[in-house]
Amino acid sequence: MIICTGVGPGHLDFLTRRAAQLIAEADVIAGFDAVVNVVRELIPAQAQVILMGYRDQVAKLDQVALEHHAGKKCVVLFMGDIHFSGFQYLERVERACGHPVEALPGISSAQIMASRGKVCFDETTFITFHRRGDLEPFKRHLSHVLADGRNAIVIPCPWDFMPKDIAAWLLEHGAAPHHAVEVWENLTRGDAEWRGTLAECTGEFTDMSIMLIRTLAPMPSQIEPAPQP
Repeated sequence: MIICTGVGPGHLDFLTRRAAQLIAEADVIAGFDAVVNVVRELIPAQAQVILMGYRDQVAKLDQVALEHHAGKKCVVLFMGDIHFSGFQYLERVERACGHPVEALPGISSAQIMASRGKVCFDETTFITFHRRGDLEPFKRHLSHVLADGRNAIVIPCPWDFMPKDIAAWLLEHGAAPHHAVEVWENLTRGDAEWRGTLAECTGEFTDMSIMLIRTLAPMPSQIEPAPQP
């Protein structure tokens, strides 16, 4: 058996019961160091732990696949939720195994951001730059999202396209400088927040940051006067 599961944004309170059960019953736990450390206390003492980084993930996933094909219960851990920012990694797991694998959803920092910012996904678009490859189509998509009057929840790309770079790109491509912006770091585990405007978003943030760019509030001249009695 092999299953991929999200472990939530960083605090065990946001780990699903099903994910906790799978971890407790696993023969093999695999994932990036920072992700495995989130659930370290839940991993059985007898379980084999396969840690990986960006450079050796392909070789380590091949090792996980061998254990899976040998009949062991293997759980591959993802930060947050697989379906928000983990599909390229999921594809690598499936490539190593040679077949589709089961994916169990988790709670994403994007969902926590929506809750903290009090925005609903009906009126909000999620975009992640935390990926390999060409970011230009996703940059253009973000520009269109704001032009269409929607909020945007954005995961930056460490360290190549961080909040200040996202803000600068949007301003260079015609976004209004007075969009309200929030940047949160380490959601659910020692939160830090910054609030300001797109034009003011020039500071340094960690690789555990996420942005909320709000749709523009209507200008006073755009608000229809109330009908007279």
